[in-house]
Amino acid sequence: MRYRKLSDYLKERYGERVQRIVIHGGFSCPNRDGTKGKGGCIYCDATGSGFTTLMRLPIREQVMEMKKKYEKRGIKKFIAYFQSFSNTYAPVEVLRERYEEALVDDSIIQLSVSTRPDLVSERVLDLFEEFKKRVDVSVELGLQTANYRTLKKINRDHTLAEFVDAAVRVKRRGIELVVHVILNLPWDDMEDVVETAKILSALDVDGVKLHSLYVVERTKLAEMYKKGEIKICSLEEYIDRAITFLEYLSPNVVIHRLVADPPRKGTIFGNWGKSKIEIINMIEEELERRDTYQGKKFDYLNR
Repeated sequence: MRYRKLSDYLKERYGERVQRIVIHGGFSCPNRDGTKGKGGCIYCDATGSGFTTLMRLPIREQVMEMKKKYEKRGIKKFIAYFQSFSNTYAPVEVLRERYEEALVDDSIIQLSVSTRPDLVSERVLDLFEEFKKRVDVSVELGLQTANYRTLKKINRDHTLAEFVDAAVRVKRRGIELVVHVILNLPWDDMEDVVETAKILSALDVDGVKLHSLYVVERTKLAEMYKKGEIKICSLEEYIDRAITFLEYLSPNVVIHRLVADPPRKGTIFGNWGKSKIEIINMIEEELERRDTYQGKKFDYLNR
């Protein structure tokens, strides 16, 4: 195997196929409501990347509806995944109540929470440890890039140092950590791709989600794209970046995603007109052609 696939990892860990149920928890984001900023990250759409959720239903109903769908395919184990916006952005009592709603029965074997690095307080980590006594818990942090100048460009409103601090504290609690990275931000080059892989490896993150940048209507990025202020790299360059990232990444890190899955509606630019599976296949074929693999250049850490 050229890289450590999520599907293989889950089968090894749980003994069978596991399906993630994507949940809209009704949270907002401090980078949208004025607490830290307004408008959010320049690429963030109105759903907060929650376009695949049943967002109008209560949390329990969201889970039950999706469970029924997947159980018809013979799937028996599930991950309750709070995806949209910042899912630790509320008082701990509210978080506890909403997470609890998702644990509908024993078929939910993991609670997965996506959030920002600056919203992982010690009280939130205490709460995760409470849930960890009953189910596995994973935290997903959006980093996007290790280039702190690019973080400002995309209006993340958190620093690289804040990410490192959050990552260290999550790992210290023994909680699984997954990090989101956008490989082809217009202000980044290959050095940034390599540095991001090195930092994540040094932090011993458990998983990585790689994203390709897409452009959605009614975002700041859409305005910049239409005005010609940014240029998105070619598909060939994205594949090159993905492979280079994998080469410098620890072989222990689970790859949750290799490319983004843009929304079907409102997308101005997404994946060079290719489907997600087409690009995954192209990356895997290129790994074979180059006879390379995840961790090939990982020895820079002298481990």
